[in-house]
Amino acid sequence: MAGLVPLPPFCDQACRERMKGAFMAENWVRVAAAQDLAEGQVIGVRVGERDIALYHLAGGEYRATDNVCTHEYAQLSEGWLEGHVIECPLHAGQFDVRTGKALCAPVEKDVETFEVRVTGADLEIKLPG
Repeated sequence: MAGLVPLPPFCDQACRERMKGAFMAENWVRVAAAQDLAEGQVIGVRVGERDIALYHLAGGEYRATDNVCTHEYAQLSEGWLEGHVIECPLHAGQFDVRTGKALCAPVEKDVETFEVRVTGADLEIKLPG
């Protein structure tokens, strides 16, 4: 196949993982200044074509999920954050923002989550692919 570099024949699984990481660029994107998100708050941001909800949990922990409820179209950032649970403003479905897990009806499908890191004064999320 054109463009692929063959792995050396002595490359074991650990070597393959290192090689894979070397060729896959991380896709971290700045989404907000950390100071713009007070502890216990959630905000919505737009990244390209994606709506993302950013959460600042107790103890300085930041999390990010897709901002659209999996039940009906509603912005999770307009809902209520209590601890690590966001409640959708439309039909009161709830998600654990740490895992994306759907916690109660009417939501049945989990919401996508994204890694978050603090770089200097900025919040960045890692987008897939």
